[in-house]
Amino acid sequence: MYTVFTFAPVQGFIEKSRKLRDLYGASIILSYLTFRLTEKAEAAEGVQVISPGMPNVQEGMPNRIVLSGVVTVEEYQKAFFENWRRMLREVRDWIERQLPAYEYCWRDEWQHWGNHAWEFFWGQGASVPEAVNDLEARKLARSWTGINWTGESSSLSGTDAIAWPGLGRVVDVRSRKLNQEKQQIQLFYSELAKRLDPQGEGKFLAENEQLSIPELTKRLVTRHDLARSLGMTELEAGFTDLAREQDKGTWTGWLMGDGDKIGNYLKDLARSEDGGALRHFSEAMREWGRSFARDFAQEKLGRVIYAGGDDFLAVFYRPQKKLLPGEVIDWLCNFPKIWRQHGQKVTVSAGFVWAAPRVPQRDVLQHCREAEQLSKAAGRDRLTLRVVFNSGQYVQWTCPWEYLKTLMERRNQVDWTRLYKDLAELQARHAFEENHESADPRVALALFDIYFPRQGEYLNAHRTLVHKDKFSGQAINSWISDLIRVGWHLCSNT
Repeated sequence: MYTVFTFAPVQGFIEKSRKLRDLYGASIILSYLTFRLTEKAEAAEGVQVISPGMPNVQEGMPNRIVLSGVVTVEEYQKAFFENWRRMLREVRDWIERQLPAYEYCWRDEWQHWGNHAWEFFWGQGASVPEAVNDLEARKLARSWTGINWTGESSSLSGTDAIAWPGLGRVVDVRSRKLNQEKQQIQLFYSELAKRLDPQGEGKFLAENEQLSIPELTKRLVTRHDLARSLGMTELEAGFTDLAREQDKGTWTGWLMGDGDKIGNYLKDLARSEDGGALRHFSEAMREWGRSFARDFAQEKLGRVIYAGGDDFLAVFYRPQKKLLPGEVIDWLCNFPKIWRQHGQKVTVSAGFVWAAPRVPQRDVLQHCREAEQLSKAAGRDRLTLRVVFNSGQYVQWTCPWEYLKTLMERRNQVDWTRLYKDLAELQARHAFEENHESADPRVALALFDIYFPRQGEYLNAHRTLVHKDKFSGQAINSWISDLIRVGWHLCSNT
């Protein structure tokens, strides 16, 4: 007998993380919830964990579990929710201990989140493919309960109510005093911020932040004392050096990506009767994630925020010495070689964002997701480079990984300033258009050929490099002008 467990909504839980600490917290929580289930399975007699590989390592744990042996589904479901509720209870108790002067009316609200934050799915069968198919069928019958809330919405995501002691208090709406309530919320968060960060630097909770229950949970589990009490992975030392130095004008790079068509690949692997191929794949990807994080830190380019399964997010920064975009470009050209170290036949699509210092953290993450999706939409196995300015405007360019290396290896021989001016001059004279399907690409290709010898002709003969199914002159014109704009910003100062 084989059993598959998973839970949802994972992507939604991560996407509501608008700050880096919350992103870390969300990643740690997801790994922790899966780890507790694998821990239970490891302790059970006659049960074997097929996937994820390395079940005793909590960090980077993916959220799908495949077990062999006879298991009682209800026991695992119960254990899953007990661990989640325990986490909420620890966070709530910690707050109430730190600020005992308040009258707390919010216990029911925390319990609602404990009961309805997640959907738990399972599938069973005589083989791994049967169990996976059973799981997919059960996932079609959603049993989701939304939590209705009253009051002001969180200042971070705006999707849930602000968590404060009066949340849940039954009040006649006619006697409700909103201004007074607002002042009470501000006072509560001001005092909570002082408890979290006695030095008053706002590194843990900013003065203007008012969070919901799940947002508070993500934020507080990054505290070492809470993480230790729950048995969770603690935040790494040196995390605070990631604080973006807005006043110094420091730009940072963000790389987000995942494997292409990984769902189909896993279905193929699951066809093996005993799940051996699936186990091997999971172990390979988890080992790759650990090596990737370790090697990235050793190269002193920044740090990997998470690398679980085929998903990863890394940030490029250097606290002591300015990081030049050219250094990052060189590393990105070599990334396909790094990715292939896991030995699996899976390509990768990613988005790289070079962000100005005053771009809000939540916007940076949103740009990362959009850039990654552009790479997939253009044909997968690609990278999208996006430069985001303080104004919120951006320029971007998408390219296959291998062709990125072909172009960028000679970037130092290109006079990007002159090329940028040539582009502006040609566009001012309407020499080539980007807004018409019938646009003629010959001028753009000729310009491309001048600065990248023989590449214009090559690109014209291999138009799938631009996009998997957009072969028009307009697409080529846009692709070349995007390259020049992005290249001028990332390569001209190297």
